[in-house]
Amino acid sequence: MAPPTPPVAAPDLGSMRIGLGQLLVEGGEPERNLARAVEQIAQAAAQRCDLVLLPETLDFAWTHPSALHEAEPIPGRFSDQLCEAAVAHGIYVCAGLTERAADGRNYNAAILISPQGDILVKYHKINLLTVEQPFYAVGQTLNVVDTPLGKIGVNICSDNYLDGLPIGHTLARMGAEFILAPSSWTVDYSLTEEHDPYEEKWVRPFSILAKLYNVVVVGTTSVGYIVGGPYEGKKSIGCSLAVDASGVRAQGVFNEFAGQLVVADLSRPHRPERGTEIGVMLQRKGHRFDQLPS
Repeated sequence: MAPPTPPVAAPDLGSMRIGLGQLLVEGGEPERNLARAVEQIAQAAAQRCDLVLLPETLDFAWTHPSALHEAEPIPGRFSDQLCEAAVAHGIYVCAGLTERAADGRNYNAAILISPQGDILVKYHKINLLTVEQPFYAVGQTLNVVDTPLGKIGVNICSDNYLDGLPIGHTLARMGAEFILAPSSWTVDYSLTEEHDPYEEKWVRPFSILAKLYNVVVVGTTSVGYIVGGPYEGKKSIGCSLAVDASGVRAQGVFNEFAGQLVVADLSRPHRPERGTEIGVMLQRKGHRFDQLPS
């Protein structure tokens, strides 16, 4: 009997050095927040990052009432600052902003900017929490873009809740190798790091996608106490995550007081399957198409 054929090793596709920019975001203070974002972009470039991922709605902060009347278009004054920083430092930037669209509605938006300052992806959050629906309209599109770093998909924060995982499934089906999620993870003011609030809420769904599809899922969140809006008094505490099929590759500290740049070197995953080949691969892994993953 002939010996079994050894498995073919996946090719080395290189890696992405990504900066997870945990950023202090103050409610209703876009100029100060954008200044900190630009500074963190510079820090990431100084540490030779290829891409820096910044938090959700870093201009006004998540659900701050001032955004209802002061949000800017994209492209616009706030996105231009990020584009200029990307060019100045030769780095990809993914960040969350509030967008005032041409139809007059506000969107919880995320953009991916090239080192040449071009907006490659503009995404509007789909899985909106009930409390944020008075502030933002529901998004209606998903995009994956080819870059020299790999195929990148973008979503936002609660799009990665267990009930929102079809969004991540779709990005993976579209060929994403990296899913980037600007976020604003919040907890009650009384919670401390001993409560470990993120294991089920974030590590689990990120890991489901990462292991099923061999993708890298990265979420960066703001830090600071929430001022104004329905979550006033709660806090954003960091714990930003980078997860691949092998597990958690990087995690920010539990820190509601100040920003932090977490640098992670993440291998570009090998994803040869396309279309229905992905379904066949999932079936081999025991995935059930008639139920949400658990």
